[in-house]
Amino acid sequence: MQHEEMPGVLAHVGENVRRYRTVAQLSQVALADRAGISRRTVVKLEAGEANISLTGLDHLADALGVTFVDLVAAPAAPHADISEVAWRGDQAGSVAVLLASVPAAKEAQLWAWTLEPGDRYDAEPDPVGWSEMLFVSEGSIRVEQQDGSTDLHAGDHLVFPTSQQYAYANVADTRARFARIVVS
Repeated sequence: MQHEEMPGVLAHVGENVRRYRTVAQLSQVALADRAGISRRTVVKLEAGEANISLTGLDHLADALGVTFVDLVAAPAAPHADISEVAWRGDQAGSVAVLLASVPAAKEAQLWAWTLEPGDRYDAEPDPVGWSEMLFVSEGSIRVEQQDGSTDLHAGDHLVFPTSQQYAYANVADTRARFARIVVS
């Protein structure tokens, strides 16, 4: 997640991290060590003041033995209807909304993304075995991977493993909208 303005999802992250950490009987230091993040980040997250990447949230979830969705969703929200903003780009209209999640080997997540012209999302590699499915509904995006780039236009789709560096970029002059399904 970028920007100093915190999306509403962080309100749930702090509460959920504290709740799951307490259940796991972990100190903030022990959780930070397990997740490979700083203790200060854990403290600030629990206070609702930290900004953390999507990958950082994945690491916290793994360290707590829960899913990404368990951390970002409202405690009572059904996974079929999450609808939480989890990422904002540099342009005001660029946003990723986690819509839903269903079980998979670990889980599957359905996202609605909007990228304004000139904006991009740079991802860190996921664990081996994770994949993404993309479907562009408006405009076009460029998916940059280690082995090259693929331009997708409205109606196009792409499935690829995410155990590599990758990015989404809107290199066009119009807004792009696409669905992203993360399967782990």
